[in-house]
Amino acid sequence: MADNWDTWIGRSEVREDIVSPAILRRFSATLDLNTPEEIAPDGVHWCLCLPDADTKQLKEDGHPPLGEFIPPLPFPRRMWAASSVRFLAPLAPNMVVMRQSNIRSIEEKIGKSGDLIFVEIDHITSCDGQKLIEERQSIVYRDHPTKSTPLPDDDMSFDLSDWPWRREVTPNTALLFRYSALTFNSHRIHYDRAYAVEQELYPALIVHGPLTATLLLQLCASELGNNRLASFEFRAKAPLYEGQKLYLVGRPERNNITLKALGGDGRTAMEATAAVRA
Repeated sequence: MADNWDTWIGRSEVREDIVSPAILRRFSATLDLNTPEEIAPDGVHWCLCLPDADTKQLKEDGHPPLGEFIPPLPFPRRMWAASSVRFLAPLAPNMVVMRQSNIRSIEEKIGKSGDLIFVEIDHITSCDGQKLIEERQSIVYRDHPTKSTPLPDDDMSFDLSDWPWRREVTPNTALLFRYSALTFNSHRIHYDRAYAVEQELYPALIVHGPLTATLLLQLCASELGNNRLASFEFRAKAPLYEGQKLYLVGRPERNNITLKALGGDGRTAMEATAAVRA
């Protein structure tokens, strides 16, 4: 790849939103939470300050076209690979928040599946000048695969007894559709099975990376209470599929927590760590 993306580094955009009670109710309803109305749960920030391209602008895969904030990269497949989040202060209902995003780096790499481009973006969410959340997000772009991916085995035959925190979830089409709606995410791999299988050669609908991360955050909240985390980092390792079992596990060690999302065959789909607020 001969393109030089250095001129895009440092590019920024600012978006505003309101932490409306309606958003919080829909977030809780989507995840089957029983959250008090005065609480904005960790993970709801991924439902705020969203790109809002007109429908007529969307590409075949449902994504807005590149070339405004993120450069016009040559690869069509996009994956939210990782994030490192610092929760400086909790969001609250009716807050008017601003998110400033800056492109930190663009790096070309060669992986097992071919050429990749990693884009790192720094996000700062604030209210009235007070920083609430800092996040460094890593997005990877790659070309379409040339062969289909088989559906993994979903027959659990592994031991989870080493994980004191455990929860089993089976993401269904309603959950994926609702989370897509919450995050204004029109990527068709999350709701259009024919497109996901026939065009992107997945074996089924894909569970959103930030949805999996949010489920891990809610595992922490169920054990510790809401808004108890000072930081949270995750890295996606393998896709998860609609209709297959997902095991959320955690292991606290003093003020630090090791977390994983495991597929029904025991593969690690996401690794995460968290630190409890002092």
